[in-house]
Amino acid sequence: MFWIDIKRIIKAGLTNFMRNGFVSLASILIMTVTLFTIGSVLFLLIGLNVSLDEIKQKVDVSVYFKVDAIEEDMMFVQKTIDALPSVFETEYISRDQALENFRLRHEGDELTLQALDELGENPLGAVLNIRAVDPSEYENIANFLKEDPTITRNRTSVIDKVNYFDNQVAIERLSKIISAAEKFGLLLTIILIVVSIIISFNTIRLAIFVSREEISVMKLVGANNKYIRGPFVVSGLIYGLISGLITLIIFYPLTGWIGSASANFFSGLNFFSYYLENFGHFVLILVGGGAMLGALSSFLAVRRYLKN
Repeated sequence: MFWIDIKRIIKAGLTNFMRNGFVSLASILIMTVTLFTIGSVLFLLIGLNVSLDEIKQKVDVSVYFKVDAIEEDMMFVQKTIDALPSVFETEYISRDQALENFRLRHEGDELTLQALDELGENPLGAVLNIRAVDPSEYENIANFLKEDPTITRNRTSVIDKVNYFDNQVAIERLSKIISAAEKFGLLLTIILIVVSIIISFNTIRLAIFVSREEISVMKLVGANNKYIRGPFVVSGLIYGLISGLITLIIFYPLTGWIGSASANFFSGLNFFSYYLENFGHFVLILVGGGAMLGALSSFLAVRRYLKN
């Protein structure tokens, strides 16, 4: 009996969908716009996150060791810094590597290289580059190094300078910009998605309004609420499924068209490649989300007429 009722509800939902062709088309178009907006916001949010992550990766703090520092002591400092929960990773650059990097940076400056050669020895100390989990953590890391500069096994200072205090203003401003951008992106996403859902809900509500007399008649003849509501939920489900598929189709050529531009604008993120690599996720979000949105909107919209 249960499966017979399910078949009847599905059949009635398909009949409603086909019979109200113009209303169904309008609902699908509005829901397609809704899902397209949600998908576009997701792309922009992903692009923003990739860009912010790249900016974060370019920010670091460098610890300059004294020229006469023992390597074992410097390794101990690196191990101590690595143990901090706010540190993402560290990179140790030896004196020889620091000298080689210096020569590469000034390979066109013969005067500087000549002066370096005349010294007869390496004047540069080793360097420890530190990347934090979040840019806002650099101040804590720098303060840790400042308050306890003798974090070595024999308690002698090997740290000559920490460049955070030279770049403190720039790093703090950058941290604020990143934080504000993340909050703005999240707020914009929530607002656009909520507005899109409200528009979609009102569209389906209008579609059910057309059938209000039919609902009244079904109530008069004794049909229960589940049987009355079921076909409309099925119709809403169909609206969402079709809208989701249309949106997937639209995004394929669109992301292909703007793929190169997005890679230049969003730090190498090619929307087309990302779309293909994560196609399953987009199917789940757009088609699955569209079906859920359509069914839920229909369920909520028909309640008003069932209470009368």
